[in-house]
Amino acid sequence: MRTTIRLDDQLLTAAKRRAVETGSTLTAVIEGALRRELAEQPVGRSDPAPLPTVKGPLRPGVDLDDTAGLLEVMQRS
Repeated sequence: MRTTIRLDDQLLTAAKRRAVETGSTLTAVIEGALRRELAEQPVGRSDPAPLPTVKGPLRPGVDLDDTAGLLEVMQRS
């Protein structure tokens, strides 16, 4: 599956360096790190984390299905 993630520049540089050092791909390095992280986490929580909600209309021109556009609006605020 293809997806887009935002990474800190230093973290991305370190991951690319690790890929070169191990003769691997950047994708494999990120997948391995994510698999190790998820393996260490408990399977479930006893209580779900509360999610804040806001009532009211969206700003004009905001499309929740357009993540790039939404990010741009959020960065301007």
